[in-house]
Amino acid sequence: MSTYTVRGSFPARDGPQEFETEVEAPNENVAEERILSNLGSQHNLKRTQITIDEVAA
Repeated sequence: MSTYTVRGSFPARDGPQEFETEVEAPNENVAEERILSNLGSQHNLKRTQITIDEVAA
């Protein structure tokens, strides 16, 4: 598995909150899904509220 760096943002109390997270996944699509799942559960967000700007290997 490769390590992917995912960058994006989501709405927070004080405005958009940017994030940069590293995740291990077999491909970029799985990396996006894992980030959406993790951020959604941690911050009580829906997938449509999370914006992913870049997925880099």
